[in-house]
Amino acid sequence: MRLLIKNGIVVDPSQKLQAKKDLLIENGKIKKIASPNTLKGQKIGMFDQVIDAKNAIIAPGFIDMHTHLREPGDEHKETIHTGSLAAAHGGFTSIVCMANTTPPNDNPFITQFIKLKAQEEACVNVYPVGALSKGLKGEELAEIGSLKSAGCVAISDDGHPVMNSYVMRKALDYCRHFKLPIIAHCEDMHLVGKGMINEGLRSTILGLRGNPGASEEIMVARDIALAELTGSHIHMAHISTEAAVRLISDAKKRKVPLSCEVTPHHLFLTDESVATYDTHFKMAPPLRTPKDILALKKGLKENIIDAFATDHAPHSNLEKNVEFEEAANGVIGLETALPITLKLVEEKVLTLSQFIEKWTLAPARILSLPKGTLKVGADADITIFDPTKKIKINQDTFLSKSKNTPFHGWTCKGEVLATIVGGKIVYRA
Repeated sequence: MRLLIKNGIVVDPSQKLQAKKDLLIENGKIKKIASPNTLKGQKIGMFDQVIDAKNAIIAPGFIDMHTHLREPGDEHKETIHTGSLAAAHGGFTSIVCMANTTPPNDNPFITQFIKLKAQEEACVNVYPVGALSKGLKGEELAEIGSLKSAGCVAISDDGHPVMNSYVMRKALDYCRHFKLPIIAHCEDMHLVGKGMINEGLRSTILGLRGNPGASEEIMVARDIALAELTGSHIHMAHISTEAAVRLISDAKKRKVPLSCEVTPHHLFLTDESVATYDTHFKMAPPLRTPKDILALKKGLKENIIDAFATDHAPHSNLEKNVEFEEAANGVIGLETALPITLKLVEEKVLTLSQFIEKWTLAPARILSLPKGTLKVGADADITIFDPTKKIKINQDTFLSKSKNTPFHGWTCKGEVLATIVGGKIVYRA
């Protein structure tokens, strides 16, 4: 199988490359990156497929290091198959699925099930995350070594913060031995209580119980202390507050082994969005303030925040079309992530290369994945997109089973033109 991608601008942060190039793919691997038209001497019939990427960006395949695919157990919300279709539609070639399934991925049999299902039904790479504790209860460690052997790329009780500091410390000790990062959901659930939105003026006006920013900051501080104590890598999911960014910045200056991510919704939505009681704006951690957003963007610009992630959390109407207090937390993000976060390039928060790095090379490094590059010999996982094309986000066009997006109706720039996994075109506009 020989595929030629021509006339596009290749942007590959792993090679510090940003130039007009042609890309030759052979047998699922990057065969050659050539100057434009230097492959012209070869007859067109020598290629099985040709993509004309004129005016488009050719990037390493995007990686979403934080998704919830709901299978096994909640297939009415999403499946590995539909989640992978949504990923391909959004330009993602690799997705990392969290352990809070039903039953949880706390043993190698569930991991093997997920991998087998992905092999049979997914059109993108699917990497499972194993549970930190049995049953996600935060009481007894899961079989971390067995989960690693079965194919888990990280350990996490995401959605269920580990409140017991001793359990988290022991998990970090084990994960250091197995060279696995822990992905931490940083919220103090005793402080969160029944809080639903950011605690402040808006929660008072709306009469909804508040979740203070301190609930995140306390756990960020604790996990930094434990990472420093154990020397084990901790990755902090969906950072949302100014103080959390400051704590992480200080820890990085001390060379504490940690990394962190931010989601599109925490970058572009505030707690004012909840004014209509629309449950599509209910998530954990909750939407914060404009001041927090400025801090998050500054954290990206200064590389304090390492990567983007969607925290793709599908829910059906059964979980969302209810009273705000009863609604499930979470929004989907795979099919809106690229155009939403591309706004940061327009705002000059990030360069195009930095933007692409936070969706590709950065998550690959954090999770030690053999992805995120277009170097010769690498897997031909590629995202092609037009950064100038105006689109209107429409949930009715989504391939995800669920439609719980807060970005329906937004007009943005950035259209995915093609998603290629292992040299195979799995989505084309």
